[in-house]
Amino acid sequence: MFSVSVRTHLMIAHSFRGEVFGPAQRLHGATYLVDATFRRTELDADNIVVDIGLATSELGEVVAEFNYSNLDDAPEFAGVNTSTEFLAKVVADRLADRVHAGALGEGARGLSAIAVTLHESHIAWASYERPL
Repeated sequence: MFSVSVRTHLMIAHSFRGEVFGPAQRLHGATYLVDATFRRTELDADNIVVDIGLATSELGEVVAEFNYSNLDDAPEFAGVNTSTEFLAKVVADRLADRVHAGALGEGARGLSAIAVTLHESHIAWASYERPL
């Protein structure tokens, strides 16, 4: 299996519901390093996994939808605990939509999976991987 990863960052505010979250139930900020990994079993005709420039650009556009915002105010997340795990899935699913729409080029249609990791700190992170 071949893979290529690209990285950006994301800064959000949010709060959680539920005692399991302790003080994070209050509004707080989070800064994530966001890694998107694109996987395929065979390289494309150009011997690449995916165009790194397009992958970087598309990841940046997906993350820009949330960057510097309070997720508690976003209607699409009403009533949802926007955990690190949940946000990794949101980013992966939106990247998958872009792959299917052709935004990462025709060669990207041969991708087999996308994994997104949100690094909350140097000691904690969460990932979500999905097939394409």
